[in-house]
Amino acid sequence: MSASNGRVAGKRVLVTGAARGMGRSHAVRLAEEGADLILVDICESLPTLEYPLASPEDLEETARLVEKHDRRAITHIVDVRDSTALAAAVDDGVEQLGGLDAAVANAGVLTVGTWDTTTPDQWRTVLDVNLIGTWNTCAAALPHLVERGGSLINISSAAGLKGTPLHLPYTASKHGVVGLSRALANELAAVNVRVNTVHPTGVETGMRPESLHELLADKRPDLVPVFLNAMPIVMAEAIDISNAVLFLVSDESRFVTGMEFKVDAGVTIR
Repeated sequence: MSASNGRVAGKRVLVTGAARGMGRSHAVRLAEEGADLILVDICESLPTLEYPLASPEDLEETARLVEKHDRRAITHIVDVRDSTALAAAVDDGVEQLGGLDAAVANAGVLTVGTWDTTTPDQWRTVLDVNLIGTWNTCAAALPHLVERGGSLINISSAAGLKGTPLHLPYTASKHGVVGLSRALANELAAVNVRVNTVHPTGVETGMRPESLHELLADKRPDLVPVFLNAMPIVMAEAIDISNAVLFLVSDESRFVTGMEFKVDAGVTIR
């Protein structure tokens, strides 16, 4: 199917954390089905994280991949923790594209540690990016959605539905995303803005701290079963999550709101 008559043909969509991993996958999948994109990423590593974040070149590559499908890509290097800068970037993208139909709050970070080794700085970084950053994304998008309706998709995690250990700030933040999204779904239903969360199991992206595997292997092997999928896979692929995002952006989900959409290979039923 060509982009001109795809499942989200003509829609304008904001994606945060778009430079690589799931964010890039969401952007490209939406472009394949006809969407134009506003692509946002911090493109800078953070000192509290043990893995590097994306680069400006990564964001440029995402834009190139979108444009391969003859769709427009507006890029902005912005930290989702900066509500003013994020709103300005979204306003600029909306002006260039002529509107906004959906937003995907995908940007997120992960730290690892036992309860007694997790630091206040780790708590602050993870909560500010994953929860406050998600709210900032919603707040930047909503002025453009409330007049004509649309879709907010907030990427949570399997850790947003179960008590996943060894990354307490991450688990807490992803549960917070669910509460935020449920409340917004109630508040915005009257103006036809749908709000849903997506809950992946582990996905092969750049967000993969090696210390988690070391902790499970060396200190807390008893916790390994909490992380095991029911289905016989170790990790999902980003495209599996992007297909859920595509459905929630599309009009196929026009009456779907307040849902926790699990793409988790059964990890949350264990």
